[in-house]
Amino acid sequence: MRRGAALVTALVLLAGCATTPPAPKPAPPPPDPATLMPALESRIALLIEEEREKIDPHAHPLAIDPELGAVARARSADMAAKNYMAHASPTGETSATILMDKDPRFQGLLGENMAALHYVKQTGVDVNGFARGFVDQWLKDPPHRDNLAMADYTMTGIGAAVNGDTVYVTALFATDLGLGPHVEKNATK
Repeated sequence: MRRGAALVTALVLLAGCATTPPAPKPAPPPPDPATLMPALESRIALLIEEEREKIDPHAHPLAIDPELGAVARARSADMAAKNYMAHASPTGETSATILMDKDPRFQGLLGENMAALHYVKQTGVDVNGFARGFVDQWLKDPPHRDNLAMADYTMTGIGAAVNGDTVYVTALFATDLGLGPHVEKNATK
């Protein structure tokens, strides 16, 4: 009888173990949003190219230009650091002035799209969702859509930065006007 009671007790204990789910593991925290900015920049560039193709199949493909990317990152980083959203910084600096400081021989058209999106720190930044959100904002606004879709643009640079709960993005579009190198006139001969 003892043996039977021990067996029943063991079966009851084992049955209880089988129905008790393990304690849930806490979800890992989302990655630091700053580490996702390069992936966000790349995804935005791909979406822009897809949208340009839909809008105008004859539009020039956009080459990723490292110089434009550096300028776009500088603009987004400045907005993130100073918590503003504008085409000119509080000191009056623009993407065009930064570009001309870096490359005084640049002669072309320059278009700029900017946007900011907030995120919830507990869920982090979803690269695909945020990229789509930025591009959709620009497509809904005629001047931004025109910049994105201008068929003559041949280069782009995307820059993203984060501060607090906000992601800032700058997209630059450019084309070379083919005017040749800038020639400085010498006042004294």
